[in-house]
Amino acid sequence: MTGVFTLGELTSKPAVDAPHLLAPVTFEALERLGWTGSVGVVEIDAELSDTAKCQDAYRLPPANLANCVAVAGRREGIERVAACVVLATTRADVNGVVRRLLDVRKASFLPLERAVELTGMEYGAINPIGLPQQWRVLLDQRVVATDVVLVGSGLRASKVLLPGALLAELPGAEVVAGLGLPAA
Repeated sequence: MTGVFTLGELTSKPAVDAPHLLAPVTFEALERLGWTGSVGVVEIDAELSDTAKCQDAYRLPPANLANCVAVAGRREGIERVAACVVLATTRADVNGVVRRLLDVRKASFLPLERAVELTGMEYGAINPIGLPQQWRVLLDQRVVATDVVLVGSGLRASKVLLPGALLAELPGAEVVAGLGLPAA
C-alpha cells in the first residue's frame, strides 16, 4: 500500500509525508502501528469538515464516508466508553447494539468538551486511530468491507483515507454486524 488514494476530488498523500495534517495522537498511533506509509491524508477546508458539507464540496461517494462517535454508559459506577465507526449512510445504534455491547442500561454520546479532552482530537474530526487504550473500538462490518474509507484525521482541516479492512487491525477493534442503522 502506498497511502495514495483518490476519492471524489480528493487525492491523498502518505501520512508520513504530512504529519502536520494529523492530530498528534493520530500520527503517533500510525507510527506505532507502522502505517504511516500506507494510510493517506488529504488537506481540506476546515469549514467543510462535517460529512455532508465535505461530501458535497469534494463530490465524495457517501458509501465511502465514515463517522466516528464517542459513546459512554455506566454500570455499577464504572464508566464504559467506546468509539463507534459507521458509514455516513447509517447511524450508530447507540441504544440497541452499543448499549448491549457495553452492558449498560443507557448509552449516550460523550459531551463535546469531554470527547475532545479525552481523545486529544478536534470535535468533528475524531477518528478511531489513536484513541485512549481502554476504549473499545466498534466497527460496523460495512466500514470494514469498504475498499477506501474516509474518516477524520483528528483535525478538522484534513481527512484520512485508508482501506476499511485496515481499521479492523486496530488494537481492541471489534467488527460488529448491525452497528449502523439506516439513516432516517
